[in-house]
Amino acid sequence: MTQLRISEAADYLGVSDDTLRRWIDAGRAAATTDASGRQVLEGAEVARLLRETSPAVAAETAPIVGRSARNRFAGIVTRVVKDQVMAQVEIQAGPHRLVSLLSAEAVEELGLEPGSLAIATVKATNVGVEVPG
Repeated sequence: MTQLRISEAADYLGVSDDTLRRWIDAGRAAATTDASGRQVLEGAEVARLLRETSPAVAAETAPIVGRSARNRFAGIVTRVVKDQVMAQVEIQAGPHRLVSLLSAEAVEELGLEPGSLAIATVKATNVGVEVPG
């Protein structure tokens, strides 16, 4: 399971390190200690907090050397539903909930599970625009 240091988790949650530490002290968030003695949060715990708060998510977490899609949303996997062939993966990227349908094999290869860090890329030749009111 993915473990995030306090500063990393705070970035994804869109809060300061101090705010996250206060949440831990108040029992709002659960932290553990890693092998080095540092406080960490399990990825699934960060996913739970994201579902509750839906704050802005920090920018991409790892360098990408090339890309064709311009619309990229860094976030945390909050839900995976799969059968023998297909899977539905939900990613919370700040206030945005993205849902992707992909093969169950791809989900296994990528190791996607609630709490995993992921970047959703969106590329389309047609984009519809609606006006409320």
